[in-house]
Parts: sequence; structure tokens; C-alpha cells
Amino acid sequence: MAGRKLTEATAEIALRDPVMAELIETLGPPRLRSRRQPDAFAALVRAIAYQQLAGAAAAAIHGRFLALFDGELTPTAVLATPGRRIRQSGMSAAKAASIQDLATKTADGTVPLARLGRMSDDEIIRRLSEVRGIGRWTAEMFLIFQLGRLDVWPVDDLGVRKGYALAYDMAQLPTPKQLEILGDRFRPYRTVVAWYCWRAVPLARGDG
Repeated sequence: MAGRKLTEATAEIALRDPVMAELIETLGPPRLRSRRQPDAFAALVRAIAYQQLAGAAAAAIHGRFLALFDGELTPTAVLATPGRRIRQSGMSAAKAASIQDLATKTADGTVPLARLGRMSDDEIIRRLSEVRGIGRWTAEMFLIFQLGRLDVWPVDDLGVRKGYALAYDMAQLPTPKQLEILGDRFRPYRTVVAWYCWRAVPLARGDG
């Protein structure tokens, strides 16, 4: 995400909303560190590998999986690799099947990875959600951290819901449907608001 765009987005959000302005003053500029991978296929494979695992364990499994391909991770290479070998890297059977399905749908054009950057957020989410094991949340994280999209609002993310409730002193967490409506006023910069919601949770714990 370009620094200038983030700066402009943050300034605009602060003007629109005093609660966000206070969070921005406390936390400083958003540090939306990119998890950008060499290409979109590698990014999605990483996202699948990291699902429901702690960072260190996921990193170890992901590393062993990448070693199978000697730096040449492509859909063709995955399709030529038996599922048994993929599972031997530590991937569960479900994740191995997801990665193979991603490779299949990339190869047949269902998921046109080379063209994703020119597609709308909603279309990208729709296409990626056709892959086994990739849901809306994973697609949204791909939009934020791989493609650098500025207006992603992951209303199903528990951290965003908790952070919003803390920031706005809500007695209960907003439902995803409620949060969708609440976020409308921050278009087209909802990714930045999501980041401040994520950071509001450790801030409330005193972790800063």
C-alpha cells in the first residue's frame, strides 16, 4: 500500500470521525505491513497453510511445503505432485486438497490470477471463494495484504468486531450485518479503519 495513499486516507478518516481521530492520535500512522508474496498463487497457498495454526507451526509447515518445489511453486508443479507428498510436509489432508483445488482452478481459468489486480474486490472474493478451503475472510486478507486494496471491510473478523466495540464503547459486539452498515461512512478507506480496530484490542489490554 502506497504510503501517500495511507496518509491521505488516515487524514480523511480523522476528519470524519472523532473516535477514529483519537485512535489515530494514540496509535500513530497505520502500519499495514504487506505480507506480499512473489505472486498471487504463492500468497494464496500461504494463506491456506496458515489457516487455524499458530505462526511458528504454520511457518514450519509452509517452509517444508515450499521445499518440495525448490523455488518453483506453480500450479503446474503442484498438480504434478502427489497429494501424499504434500501431506508429508505437514499439511492436513484438507489443506492439501485445498492447495490442489487452487492449482486446478488456476490452471483452468476459474481463478484468473494474472488478471486479479484489474478486477473489483467483490469479483475477486467471488472467484476465490470457489476454491475449496478459501472463504470470504481469506479472500479479504488477500485483498488487503497482497493486493493492497484500501476499502476492504472484514465484518466477520472477530478482531475487527471487538476493536470497533471497544473504540465506540459498545456493550455488545456488533453483528457482521450491523458492522457493515456502521462502516459505510468510512468508504473508500475501510481497510485503514479495520487496522485501527485490530489495534484497539491490544491497546485496551495495555499492550499498545
